[in-house]
Amino acid sequence: MLTQSLAGVPAFLSYFAAAIGLLAAFLLLYLWITPYREISLIREGNAAAAASLSGAMIGFVLPLASVITHSASLPDMAIWGLIALLVQLLAYLAARWLLPNLARDIPAGQIASGVFLAALSLATGLLNAACMTY
Repeated sequence: MLTQSLAGVPAFLSYFAAAIGLLAAFLLLYLWITPYREISLIREGNAAAAASLSGAMIGFVLPLASVITHSASLPDMAIWGLIALLVQLLAYLAARWLLPNLARDIPAGQIASGVFLAALSLATGLLNAACMTY
């Protein structure tokens, strides 16, 4: 019985490692396209930066979890994970268009902007995840 249960460990490790790699890639790209330094701002106690980055991460992980659940193979998961990554980056660019002062508001600690960006990221992630239930 234990042997049967542990038979899935290699697949788990493969999917988990790929998911962590995609999350790391998402974070690197997201931190690169934003004109402010979220990690430094969070270390300084900036709640707007913490909310926006947290929302973006969760907004990306939601469709990634759906992709892991529904994918036919590891390459299939990686392809759809990259699509989820792209959609989430586009959500940030849409927020920049909707709120032209976002690049100034987040570093200034404007919580409303951070919460809006987080909510937009989460909403996009939920819709993205729902659409990835092929």
